[in-house]
Amino acid sequence: MKPTYLTEQSIEEFIARALAEDVGDGDHSSLASIPADARNQARLLVKDEGILAGVELAEYIFRHVDPNLQVEVLLPDGAAATYGDVALTVKGNAQSILTAERLVLNCMQRMSGIATYTHKLTQLIAGTKAKVLDTRKTTPNFRIMEKWAVLIGGGGNHRFGLFDMIILKDNHVDYAGGIREAITATQRYLQQKGKNLRIEVETRNLDEVREALETGGIDRIMLDNMKPEMMREAVALIGGRYETEASGGITEATIAEVARCGVDFISVGALTHSIRSLDLSLKAY
Repeated sequence: MKPTYLTEQSIEEFIARALAEDVGDGDHSSLASIPADARNQARLLVKDEGILAGVELAEYIFRHVDPNLQVEVLLPDGAAATYGDVALTVKGNAQSILTAERLVLNCMQRMSGIATYTHKLTQLIAGTKAKVLDTRKTTPNFRIMEKWAVLIGGGGNHRFGLFDMIILKDNHVDYAGGIREAITATQRYLQQKGKNLRIEVETRNLDEVREALETGGIDRIMLDNMKPEMMREAVALIGGRYETEASGGITEATIAEVARCGVDFISVGALTHSIRSLDLSLKAY
């Protein structure tokens, strides 16, 4: 089951915007050099190693450019791929294949890089109850695909944007005058607006954790940039009353220790802002 942000409409709107940016008033390189009725075929080659993502999106893109293109998927989303593998083949109008090529590759390379890194981190915390989450540290206008890639890699999505969950971060807390003030103001706002949104509050130390617990009326407590000793104590203080989320500067070297502190979630901005794209290419054959 796809998440709510992945609808036929949202995918098609993304593709239309991306093609408008790339194609403009025409793919003149292909229009100039390739006969309009020429037919050809191409393979999407893997020149790297990792987890494939964006295969289903590639089908959408080819179909959007030319409904008559025939795509055969050989490796689906989530498949482990190695150098020399063929992810898919496409057959049909040569101009159409060339017009779709770059958008397919741009999306799949980045999405596969995200899925690969997400998979790596989830493997590092296997055996714990923690789940890796993404953040809003995404590429503008590409968030939908980056969050989709995290799911394909075995991670989970945090809120999609500012509208579907409330997170009272350090600046919110400081501007509001404290943890209690931020939470109570938020509760009043939601009641006034008739909105039913989950509330998470970021805490930086044990005193803030205690204040969040005393205030109540929240759904999750974020433990931000805490050392493992403090995090374990915070988790014990919370005692399962609320979900817990570790965040802030978590790396491959530290994520396993963080997971062993007993948190429910670990959010990692690097899933989307610091990945290496997989090397893929589309070649005629």
